Amino acid sequence: MVKIEKFDFTPILGWSITRYDMFTTCKRQYYYQYYAKYDPKFKRAKINTLKKLTSIPLEIGNIVHDTISAVLKRLLKSRSRIDPQRFDAFVEEMAETNCRSKTFFEVYYKEIASVGPADILSGINECLKAFLGSSRFEWIKDQAIADKHDWLIEPLGYGEARINGLKVYCKVDFLFVIDEKIVILDWKTGKRNKEKHKKQLFGYCTWAAHHLKASAPDINAAIAYLRPSYEEVNLSPSTNDLKSFNARIHVETEEMNALCSDVQENIPKDKASFPMIPQSVVCHYCNFKELCNRI
Repeated sequence: MVKIEKFDFTPILGWSITRYDMFTTCKRQYYYQYYAKYDPKFKRAKINTLKKLTSIPLEIGNIVHDTISAVLKRLLKSRSRIDPQRFDAFVEEMAETNCRSKTFFEVYYKEIASVGPADILSGINECLKAFLGSSRFEWIKDQAIADKHDWLIEPLGYGEARINGLKVYCKVDFLFVIDEKIVILDWKTGKRNKEKHKKQLFGYCTWAAHHLKASAPDINAAIAYLRPSYEEVNLSPSTNDLKSFNARIHVETEEMNALCSDVQENIPKDKASFPMIPQSVVCHYCNFKELCNRI
């Protein structure tokens, strides 16, 4: 059984790829996302409403991840054939629930009138068809299943770990151990982003090295693209690769800490220290654009 270390809460900032990407994209967006309660102008409830906006691509990704997780957890109990009708009903119910319970970016900003299951099901089904029809899924059912007691499927929490004393978040989608090797798979439903996704794989490898007390040669990670067809991009890191990545995390954490007035308590500097970028295409996709009058 794979055991994950638990950590007591500390207020200090935790590095993640998503957090640092936002930090480098737009400091004001970063401020609203992570320091809403300190904003002197807008109410926290308003900012939190914008933080919770989802989108059509995000919901396709969320439902695909949840469904693959359910399929893998089902495999832990049974290898019987999946009933197509029940499977389709399960996915459709999830799509209906999410469309009914969430506020979509596209609707909030009046790009479209509404979002219903029909708007997301084709993308969801395209990804799930690619996964279920892949040689990787067949391999999981035929070979990886033998060590199912070492499967880790969408673990709870945010994927917290420690790297040289620094708090990091790198949540894996699916991790298993076979032939004494750690294998990590990360499902992608969107566009390919070679550099960002490679960085994510390094993060997952570092996370696994911490929790499983493993060395780099014992870990293999892969991004599994599900659209337009199943394709994996693999990473087998060297010891030096992980050392370099750890050093990079240190540098990026220090950059974010530089905008804290109190690093230990993760209290930000004045809002003016988090400037807006010049208006660009990035603003169009930002949940907080109305706060910056970029609508």
